[in-house]
Amino acid sequence: MQPRNMSMSGVVDLAAVKAAAEAKAKAEQARAEAARQAARGGGAPAPAGAVPPSALVIDVDEAGFERDVLQLSSEVPVVLDFWAEWCQPCKQLSPLLERLVTEANGRLVMAKVDVDANQMLMQQFGIQGIPAVFAVVAGQVLPLFQGVAPEQEIRATLAQLVQVAEERFGIIGVQVDPNAEGGAAGAAAAEPPAGPHDALLEAAVSALDAGDLGGAVQAYKNVLADDPANTEAKLGLAQAQLLARVRDMDPQAVRTAAAENPKDPQAQIAAADLDLVGGHVEDAFGRLVDTVRVTAGADRDAVRLRLLELFEVIGPEDPRVAAARTALARVLF
Repeated sequence: MQPRNMSMSGVVDLAAVKAAAEAKAKAEQARAEAARQAARGGGAPAPAGAVPPSALVIDVDEAGFERDVLQLSSEVPVVLDFWAEWCQPCKQLSPLLERLVTEANGRLVMAKVDVDANQMLMQQFGIQGIPAVFAVVAGQVLPLFQGVAPEQEIRATLAQLVQVAEERFGIIGVQVDPNAEGGAAGAAAAEPPAGPHDALLEAAVSALDAGDLGGAVQAYKNVLADDPANTEAKLGLAQAQLLARVRDMDPQAVRTAAAENPKDPQAQIAAADLDLVGGHVEDAFGRLVDTVRVTAGADRDAVRLRLLELFEVIGPEDPRVAAARTALARVLF
């Protein structure tokens, strides 16, 4: 069941946004069905876009660094472990990092760099000693720590990395296919998604059809209160909130205010909402990225958070979202 009738009198049609959102929802539904079958031992094929557990820890070199690390970092934070065979502390740290990254179940990926074979990368990162650990998020390099640290500290650092990636860039990681390796044990570990909330979702759709955006917003929030990971409810809530924001806008006045006040965060946020509703996705993203660049403090945070909300409307699989995340990272760091 998908939200219907995503347009109303006085508001530009949301067809472009809706098409992208429906594609996202279909992909999520396919993943959910695969997870249900796997949990029942049904031997389901891998969910679309899922990776095997072994792909969470990889070896990288200079030739493949852009593909295996920089590009991948737009989907999942990449933890870089600089090590060497002769380094005894590395032999303590690397297995611990591998275990913690694997436990993160797709929210992190670990890339191991042998410094003896990749001297150029070692120089580019300015590494004076190993083990040395960095992170790459949305193409941006973040130093984490050098040397061996207690497990508790490393675990806390990685948890913070996951949080920053999600809150600042909307990067939530990759899906892991538990059946690709490990057989029945992997299937047993997979938990089926929470049960359906058809009545509440139907109420939300009915409210949308009737133009009751407040009712639709509340209905979707009711679903998410019980099932925070419900994809359809998150998608529907983001769309309903967007429609509610633009319903009473005077498009000409909003665009005039944005043109006359290029550094006014609220003026640019309102114009970006109109851009997205009109199907001008790249314009909406670009407007907010530019506003992040020229603002600071609470104003910058407000613009960044609205941009992440608009990412949710379009869906993380859309290449325009990935491009905007990268652009956002460049202006934040």
